[in-house]
Amino acid sequence: MAAQTAPVPSLNEKHSGIPVRLSQEAQDARARLSSNRTLPVSKPRKRAVRLPPGVSSDDFDAAVKDLRAAIGDGNVEVNDKPLVDGWYIEHPNTHDAFHITDQEELVSSATVYPGSTEEVQTTVRWANKFGIPIYPISIGRNLGYGGAAPRVPGAVVVDLGRRMHQVLNIDAENASCVVEPGVTYFKLYEEIQSRKLPLWIDTPDLGGGSVLGNAIDRGVGYTPYGDHFANHCGMELVLPNGELLRTGMGAMPGENGSDNPTWQSFQHAFGPSIDGIFSQSNFGIVTKMGFHLMPETDHQSYCFTFPRDEDFDQIVDLIRPLAQKRILGNIPQLRHAIQELNVTGRPKTDFHVGTDPITREEVRVAAATLPLGECSWVFYGTQYGPPESIAAQLEIIKAAFGQIPGSKFFLPSDLPAEHYLHDRALVCSGVPVLREVDWLNWVPNGAHLFFSPIAPTRGKDARTIHEIIVAAHERHGFDLFPTLCVAGREIHYITNIIYDRADSDMKARAVKLMREMIDECAAKGFGEYRTHLLFADQVAGTYNWNDSAFMRFNESIKDTLDPNGILAPGRNGIWPKRFRGKGWELKVDDVDLSSIGPRS
Repeated sequence: MAAQTAPVPSLNEKHSGIPVRLSQEAQDARARLSSNRTLPVSKPRKRAVRLPPGVSSDDFDAAVKDLRAAIGDGNVEVNDKPLVDGWYIEHPNTHDAFHITDQEELVSSATVYPGSTEEVQTTVRWANKFGIPIYPISIGRNLGYGGAAPRVPGAVVVDLGRRMHQVLNIDAENASCVVEPGVTYFKLYEEIQSRKLPLWIDTPDLGGGSVLGNAIDRGVGYTPYGDHFANHCGMELVLPNGELLRTGMGAMPGENGSDNPTWQSFQHAFGPSIDGIFSQSNFGIVTKMGFHLMPETDHQSYCFTFPRDEDFDQIVDLIRPLAQKRILGNIPQLRHAIQELNVTGRPKTDFHVGTDPITREEVRVAAATLPLGECSWVFYGTQYGPPESIAAQLEIIKAAFGQIPGSKFFLPSDLPAEHYLHDRALVCSGVPVLREVDWLNWVPNGAHLFFSPIAPTRGKDARTIHEIIVAAHERHGFDLFPTLCVAGREIHYITNIIYDRADSDMKARAVKLMREMIDECAAKGFGEYRTHLLFADQVAGTYNWNDSAFMRFNESIKDTLDPNGILAPGRNGIWPKRFRGKGWELKVDDVDLSSIGPRS
């Protein structure tokens, strides 16, 4: 219990800690999660160290000894201690904290902590020498998508963040920065504030993730700079053979061997633009990355509520022209009213009796007691620019949404301080927060999977994908938590599947739910843009036009760059020749995830 009563680590104490401004909020959030936990903090391991595939215990010990000699004894840890799931801020780097299979199934054999790009190169060459697969993470908070777990059990996790967490440069004139993998949104924001620079970062809903890692996974935020990969500018990375590469203008040295002065100014260089092949892939380990920052500006956050579930199609069709004409200031969120319940941090039992899904009538009744009142959908947006421009934009938006009978408009000043709109206002002005962890309290031992397909911004298409997802949730007995990030031409339909880590039946149903939604949405042309590592093979398999030409192209790159198959095999469904077709892939019929490894 000492670990639960000790203060939450601050940024001053740990690279992945919490800003001092959020210390009390973090303490309270952890206390709420702990009070809703029935699982023990840890328990004795059922088996010894999970060795890399095809590596004997003696060979593994010899390999660990070799790497310790190269980068330091304290920078290589064998994963032989009890597994601790922790929580968002105090998370593991040994396994998936939100395990959808047995906690001990998807685990590493060891963790390596390189302190420089050179030590990353050393680690990669070591992996090639001993034939041991490695799995790089930046922070390991890719929760809902697999966290810090390696796709191949027994692989060695390369934790880049613990010793490589510097903000290497902030160029105020160029409005850009360069960061290492361990720099979180919290850290970058606090660094900019300490320098009193008039610059914003763009942050996702939670601020503890890696700026670099989120961009590589093509995560999104909510200011006009919300496409994180689109707003990167230049990478330094280690290839699977240990060679060092710089992309963009960084490929040209600056004067006297310095960094190129335009490395963070112009994204491309001469010849092919290769940055994209290092996003959502296993072709290299990014050790430095540049980003554009947004100059601060006036802004106004707001929300609209809509009274009926049936308003959904019309809302989407009204958003489309507003977004295409750039009247909407950011990528807005459209959330169902059930999200208003769970973001309060209150458990489902406050609103519903029993384990079956909460009913629409129960959501309606509960929403009526909350500040926004009875409603079905909530639109959260933010406008930017001079006050007179914001006022004009809001009049156009109000007129559009006013076409839906019963719609209501709210400013933050209309709502109590604890309402979610105030947190949206912070996130949409580049201030990272912690609020979204509260919805994990919906069930005991709360964990979640994300289902994240893409659909066109058309009401009929949005309705089609929504009905597929609604029906699947009903079949498998899950509450539906939809959040739609709606742009001018496409929708990220983000579904949170919240489950109890202690409930093996619920976890098994969540796997079946994911498998069916992936398959059924793909049949309509709606593919996931990002997924949990145990569903990556199935998702990759849906992109199968022209006899899977896309995957064959990726495999050709993989086999050329990584002939020994050591770098993150299986990440995003890309398997090297060493593993490919040998039973590691998990497809639509693989609903039993009790054992992860080669299947006949």
